[in-house]
Amino acid sequence: MSARAPVPLVVVGGYLGAGKTTLLNRLLANAQGCRIAVLVNDFGAINIDAALVRARSDDVIQLENGCICCSVGGRLAEALVAIAARPQRPDLLVIEASGVSDPQRIAQVGLLDPDFRLNAVLVAVDATGLRDSLCDPLVGDMVRRQVAGASVVALTKADLARADSAALAAATAAGLAPHATVLTARCGDLPLSVFLDAGLPQERGSTALLGGSGWQRGGAIAVHAGIRSIAYETSRTFDKTRLRAALATMPVRLLRAKGLVRIAADPRLHEIHLVGGRMRLRPAQGAGFDGSALVFIGAFDDAAQARIRACMDAALA
Repeated sequence: MSARAPVPLVVVGGYLGAGKTTLLNRLLANAQGCRIAVLVNDFGAINIDAALVRARSDDVIQLENGCICCSVGGRLAEALVAIAARPQRPDLLVIEASGVSDPQRIAQVGLLDPDFRLNAVLVAVDATGLRDSLCDPLVGDMVRRQVAGASVVALTKADLARADSAALAAATAAGLAPHATVLTARCGDLPLSVFLDAGLPQERGSTALLGGSGWQRGGAIAVHAGIRSIAYETSRTFDKTRLRAALATMPVRLLRAKGLVRIAADPRLHEIHLVGGRMRLRPAQGAGFDGSALVFIGAFDDAAQARIRACMDAALA
């Protein structure tokens, strides 16, 4: 395991013309001082997307000519190794997948490589064209797989769609991706907290949880457009099987969850990450953290806090 904190990783996917590059350029324009590295894969020998993104960032790595998921053993892996080896790592790595690739395949990197931590699989969905894309006999299955693998669905071009059409597109996306949070990206704008835990307040003297991402003790914090952070703490240990089951069946839609937990019959501290139904639980580095603490981030209401706490209470040993 790497001795340094892992680099947060977000995979941005979506079918051709869904608005991925617009989302990425808006993120770079509103980075609030965060150092963001961008890895762009375009379909074709000339990487147009990389040229468009480079206007916003000088840290762009481009992979040309094809589906990025076919390059996991090649240039993608080499690029990730190079980023992990930098003396000063970026605060965030964003991989913009080509419109004809499967973002789920790329997301596996964030679950398997200890130098990276998967924060989101964000899939752009065109509110004006989702229905037609799904019905297209050539690309319908691909679009369906892309949306189904999302932890966040960004509804784009909603301002160009009728209100009922945009609502139908949002409902359709939510049905295809039951674990995902559906957000409307007006003019490509999404809160930075979708990508990174920036903007989540941190109490004076509170613990920095998992690599410096801020969290706050007690209650929920409104951070942007309904996105909230709920902290759960306990001095008790968890039953490993029940904890996995509780997180896999969480009755609220989450952007992500993370934490440091104590497992019954195992003296080691464990770190846990949950993104879009994908879970990673592994021994954590270091010690000095007593008890267990988890943070849940999502676009949920006040009632979600009680449901989350009930799920966690039921998972205790």
